[in-house]
Amino acid sequence: MQAKYEIMRKSILFFASCILLLASCSPEYNQVLKTQDYHYKYEYAKQCFATGKYQRAMLLLSDLVHFEKGTENGQECLYMLAMTAYNTKNYDDAAQAFKKYYQSYPKGVYAEMAQFYIGQSLYDGTPEPRLDQSQTVAAIAAFQEFLDIFPDTELKPAAQQRLFDLQDKLVKKELHSAQLYYDLGTYFGNCTNGGNNYEACIITAQNALKDYPYTSLREEFAVLIMKSKFELAQQSVEGKKLERFQDAEDECYGFINEYPDSKQRATAERYIKRCKEVTKN
Repeated sequence: MQAKYEIMRKSILFFASCILLLASCSPEYNQVLKTQDYHYKYEYAKQCFATGKYQRAMLLLSDLVHFEKGTENGQECLYMLAMTAYNTKNYDDAAQAFKKYYQSYPKGVYAEMAQFYIGQSLYDGTPEPRLDQSQTVAAIAAFQEFLDIFPDTELKPAAQQRLFDLQDKLVKKELHSAQLYYDLGTYFGNCTNGGNNYEACIITAQNALKDYPYTSLREEFAVLIMKSKFELAQQSVEGKKLERFQDAEDECYGFINEYPDSKQRATAERYIKRCKEVTKN
């Protein structure tokens, strides 16, 4: 329902902008819109595109892509239409238009750039890490496909950097999820299957480290694992307390060995002292 609403909202905004644009257009431009001289319309659209008048170019090109389909100018019209959407930050429309171009002209003049901009459009439209990251996953797939199709492209460094950036966003999403579990702590209202928020934090953080072993956020995940294991031991029933305090103590030593200069070292040492008090008794 939310997605349908968003599509309707974008459509209304698009048509509203078109109406406002038409109302403010010069007599010359209105004549170009109405003319049946498609060669003249094509040249005028190119001029609008070249001078950054993307809204005007978009209206003309939307008409031209149908008329010019299969002609010598067809692929340029479709590529320019995709670029107008991208340059006006209509990233979803741009991704679809670039995809249509590549599907229509896989050997076309702009095939490589179109394939790159499928990923770039999705990349620019990705939300902040706290939100759903399905578009981030789609952008990663698009750039990977681009590199598979064009392995020797000059855009390879740019595509690889985008992949690193997108992966960082997924890592931050996992870090946010792990932190949320930790912050929920002893609240069990969200644990419908008898689970524990500290256990969920540990599993989420450990899985993230397995999936993204080279992330720059390794220490942040390690801190959450250490803290969650200690809190889990604190909350444990007597039958599991000794084992969990031993596990927490081992985790703290491992943390200090890996991050000896961490700001959280004092926390790890405090935990170790508490763990020893329990395990020695």
